[in-house]
Amino acid sequence: MKAHVYVTLKRTVLDAQGQTVADALRRMNYRGVTDVRQGKYFLLNLESPAGIDSTASEAATRAEVDRIAREVLVNPVIEEYTFRLEA
Repeated sequence: MKAHVYVTLKRTVLDAQGQTVADALRRMNYRGVTDVRQGKYFLLNLESPAGIDSTASEAATRAEVDRIAREVLVNPVIEEYTFRLEA
């Protein structure tokens, strides 16, 4: 199983890099882009627990990925995250 974790700055935090990219796109005549937020992407390869039904296994995996993101991957003061699981 794989977990795709996306980390971005909170909306209340100035994203200078994203703003620079958005300004460059406007200068290059890409008119449809109104905002750019930059972030980080993590791909976690996970073992599936043996002997556990798939519903319980997915719930346990979601809890574990959530814990990893909160405790290791994200600075909760300035960042937020989302993730998705892939079989």
